[in-house]
Amino acid sequence: MNRRQVLGLTAGIVGPVVAGELIRAGFTAALDGRGAEENWRDRVDQYGRDYMAVGAAVLQARLAGDLVILQQHLDTPRMWGHAARALVTYGKTTPNPAEAIRWYDLAAAAADRSDDLGVRVWVRGRAAIALAYEGAALPTARRYADQAIGLSDRPSLGRVQALMARAHVAAGRGDQAGAIALDTEARQVFDRVASPDAEVSDTAVPPWRMATFRSMLYARLGLPGPGVEAQEEADRTRPPGLPRFATHIELHRGLTMAKAGDKAGGVAYARRAWEALPAERRSQSLALMLREVERA
Repeated sequence: MNRRQVLGLTAGIVGPVVAGELIRAGFTAALDGRGAEENWRDRVDQYGRDYMAVGAAVLQARLAGDLVILQQHLDTPRMWGHAARALVTYGKTTPNPAEAIRWYDLAAAAADRSDDLGVRVWVRGRAAIALAYEGAALPTARRYADQAIGLSDRPSLGRVQALMARAHVAAGRGDQAGAIALDTEARQVFDRVASPDAEVSDTAVPPWRMATFRSMLYARLGLPGPGVEAQEEADRTRPPGLPRFATHIELHRGLTMAKAGDKAGGVAYARRAWEALPAERRSQSLALMLREVERA
């Protein structure tokens, strides 16, 4: 893998971003010294925070422009690490799982260039839970999770997400006992590495987000007891100003109803929650969850 691969994939999906503007922005960034590693670290961190509140289409256009610029500065392992994290976020803004996987694979390769074990584990764990939580491409989600877990047994947020991804894969295959065992293992690791309650970023896993992962898991398993507990914890601990993630929990409630035998009521509940969220705030994850409720 080399810079041309990054540029080629990025340029192929920029879409509405004008090429001339990207060239101008690239030269301006170079003249302003924006190639500095600390500047890119801060910029990628900000994208993690923006992901939680900004619509996918808006974020994708901004991030695509920065990725085209970033590929010009891949001169150190640390810059490859910044690129890897940005590529994972970009994958989350794409409209379908197959396209996202292309970006996750590229992110994993970039992470390996970083020589940073934490980044390598986190990138794969994040990709794994992104796919598994959505119920999409479960074999690929399991592959990412296995890679993350195989790289290091040190407690980390990457390992937590990989274990939760394995739990969702098990649930998708009807392995209730396996899913519950993996959830228990993930919670044990989470208790040691949880992000602060108030941290709002795609790179973080505070208690409310862990509860969101678990809420979907138990909705899928058709176990309302632990599922309702997770839903209530997510609603109680989630910071204000995150309506998209509140809608996640509402869709989980719809899935729980459908799994309990009230399919019509569950679908109606989920559709009302979907329609109540402004279109620009919706995401691929929510669309896939709604379809899952409709198929339950």
